[in-house]
Amino acid sequence: MEKRDFLKTTGIAAIGVMLPLSCTKKLVVKERLRTAHIGVANMGAADLTDISSHEKVDVVALCDVDTKALAEAKKLHPNAQVFKDYRVMLKKMKHDIDAVIVSTPDHTHAPASMMAMEMNKAVYCQKPLTHHVAEARAMNALAKKKNLVTQMGIQVHSFYDYKLATHLIQSGIIGKVHTVRAWSPKNWGYDGPEPTGSDPIPENLDWNLWLGTSAERPYKKDIYHPGNWRKLMDYGCGTLGDMGVHIFDTPYNALQLDVPRTITNSCREPNGFGFPENNQVTYEFPGTPYTTDTLTWIWSDGPGAPELHEDLKLPGTENSIDEKASKDEDASLEDKMSLEVKEASEDTLPDQGAMFIGEKGRLLLPHFMQLPRKIVDGKYVDISAEISAVEKANNMSEPVRNYSSESPKHYHQFVDACLGKDECTAPFSYASRLTETILLGVIAGRFPNKTLHWDNEKAKFSEEDANQYLDAPYRDF
Repeated sequence: MEKRDFLKTTGIAAIGVMLPLSCTKKLVVKERLRTAHIGVANMGAADLTDISSHEKVDVVALCDVDTKALAEAKKLHPNAQVFKDYRVMLKKMKHDIDAVIVSTPDHTHAPASMMAMEMNKAVYCQKPLTHHVAEARAMNALAKKKNLVTQMGIQVHSFYDYKLATHLIQSGIIGKVHTVRAWSPKNWGYDGPEPTGSDPIPENLDWNLWLGTSAERPYKKDIYHPGNWRKLMDYGCGTLGDMGVHIFDTPYNALQLDVPRTITNSCREPNGFGFPENNQVTYEFPGTPYTTDTLTWIWSDGPGAPELHEDLKLPGTENSIDEKASKDEDASLEDKMSLEVKEASEDTLPDQGAMFIGEKGRLLLPHFMQLPRKIVDGKYVDISAEISAVEKANNMSEPVRNYSSESPKHYHQFVDACLGKDECTAPFSYASRLTETILLGVIAGRFPNKTLHWDNEKAKFSEEDANQYLDAPYRDF
């Protein structure tokens, strides 16, 4: 499908006004759901496992550009037909599938999902929903137009601790929120030079199909496939587009945010090939019923993230050893060693997570599978009564902190929605807004330390030079 056809089918130009949250359609099927899977390696293999673990699912088609991955998936589902090209699969299997699972690198999310939705298929697409802002808006528009069941792959959206944090924030446990700080030390960036030359393409890989709609580029071993594409501008969305989607999700959902008004990314100068290894993105959002008039959101990623800040101080860790020692230069070595042991045993900031800063305190939400914790005046506050109240009010079951047993819930919700027995909680109407927010921060990385101003209705930056990155041409392949 050419890019002009891709956008034309949505009924909008390159990008149009954001559409409101839409209801999802219950597919007219009998008792079972027939699924086709695009991408079956790595996360695609996990998606395949969790979707097919539903007792009402029949896996009828498998597609991957890597024949080794395809062969492994075929062993688990011997009755499924296999394909290398998703376009061929969708055309051939059009009347034999009900839902399509898209688990490819980011740059193929929209082309594959749009083609499936044009055929009126329900779609489960991995995060981030798309590679470009224009695609996110187009996918939302098409899903709404056809009233399809859709879900983005953010499994922790359905986990107990994240649902609990959402209800606690909305109950007013820390009052209106004025700032959110979120972080991940993961490094899906690349500060090195662009590789030169080419390597022989492995026999098991169809390089042309892997590139798909992205620009043609020579194959280099260990640079793109199977795992490093997230670091590179043409295919992924960096750490922000990987862990950021998961960690943004709960605060974004709890505070009922839309897209931001301004975005600033403090990072290195762009090199045209890889994302920066360290980013600090500051968003300003319009207020909601759960925030002050304006909400500030600071995202930090890469090695060493996050930097120390007053907002992130935990009880008992206000001062460093060096600061305390400097106040008493005559302190004995024994005293200093005792102090060091004491501080080493005190609470530490989670490796990844988010901190809500509100009018009545702070709420720390580690990533993941840990209870949120309230901090007031530098001390932890017992919130067991508040937790019991929101659990009861929202009919929440007992917490289960086992990824293997919890992960399928998000997938099974999608299957049940397709069968008319449930509704998806991360449909494209929600996922497109969250993804757009993420991608605006990614674009801001091309303009280090420059504040970009986003017009939600016009879907344009005030800074004209930034608008070129809202979309990209599709290669015919």
